[in-house]
Amino acid sequence: MKKYIAFLLLIFSLLGLTACSIRKDASRKDITVWTLQMGDFADYMYKIIRTYEQEHPNIQIKWVDVPFSEGEKRTLAAVMTDNPPDLINLNPDFSAILAQKGTLEEIEEENVSEFNPEIIKALKYNEKLYSIPWYATSAITIYNKDLFEKSGIIRLPKTYKELSAIAEKIKNNTGSYAYLPTITENDTMVKILNKYGVSEVSEYNSQESKQVFEMFKTMYQKELIPAESITFSHREALEQYMAGKVVFFQGGANFLNMIRENAPSVYESTDITEQIKGPVGQNDFSVMNFVIPKRAKYKKEALDFCLYLTNAQNQLELARMTNVISTNSDALKDSFYNDYSDLTAKARSVSAKQINKINPQLKQRRNQKEINTQVNNAVQSILLNRDSIENVLNKLVNSLKNID
Repeated sequence: MKKYIAFLLLIFSLLGLTACSIRKDASRKDITVWTLQMGDFADYMYKIIRTYEQEHPNIQIKWVDVPFSEGEKRTLAAVMTDNPPDLINLNPDFSAILAQKGTLEEIEEENVSEFNPEIIKALKYNEKLYSIPWYATSAITIYNKDLFEKSGIIRLPKTYKELSAIAEKIKNNTGSYAYLPTITENDTMVKILNKYGVSEVSEYNSQESKQVFEMFKTMYQKELIPAESITFSHREALEQYMAGKVVFFQGGANFLNMIRENAPSVYESTDITEQIKGPVGQNDFSVMNFVIPKRAKYKKEALDFCLYLTNAQNQLELARMTNVISTNSDALKDSFYNDYSDLTAKARSVSAKQINKINPQLKQRRNQKEINTQVNNAVQSILLNRDSIENVLNKLVNSLKNID
């Protein structure tokens, strides 16, 4: 009898443990996080996830890395379901489109007080915030200091106007072009116009806009920029720089590694300075952010993990492994961003300082690609002298009037 009672007690004890285990599992929250093309940094991501889970025993992070090319398509499909990921890594342009559709959770600004205020301002849609910045990049001007010295010009250009003013002297004294602007690549011209205070479609035929187009038309027709300026991509422009055919090249700090590997002699003659600006004085930048779908199951927990992933310590660790710039204000104050010991460090420090002046930032529209295409077609018409600047720009504005 005693053995039977002991057996029953053992059974009840095991059942109790099982019940506790079930209750414990029921309290666990599985937070699904999507990132874009972060597979090369899996060790970094898993370390952060493990540490966070240890500090939050009831949370389990399910990390899914999505190929960059599939990010928008998969996200759009997911946010329309009743069970989307809790946290999604996107670019601001597509984030704004989702905010337009009403599919994103609004982020209270008190949650992002640790981030660079210029970036937070740039990320807003209709004065509301729907995303949290992760990392950024800001193009610098890479230049051949030997060719620049040979040109006889002492002061480095800071604006497009200054660069256009010295283009003829550079070509005459060096045999090289001042630069190759890739003026019809993606949104290059749209961003240049923004640097002149032209950001609305209705302003594309303004006096400021006409002056910008006139500047490039003059350089093109005087052969002060290559004919390929209306056909070449960024990579092709880089090849021209590495061949010593252009003096200035604008791009990210990552291009320095390509120059060093593919044109070591040119790299030895390379230096960097701030990116070329317009009269407004702001810098271009790119940023990757996180959004929380409105239908996400664990929005509060997703926000908490996101703020942990993007804190100063974790952002600095990612920056040290890559060429990206932190978006956390404390991280940006670190000595890591005040290092001029070599060219790469100098480029990183200059890029980080540019983040402090990025507004007014161009706001991407839902059909921005169509706008870019029409602007680029207008560039070609003007540079190839198919019609007057005024006629081309008036037609451009009229054709874009009905765009949302």
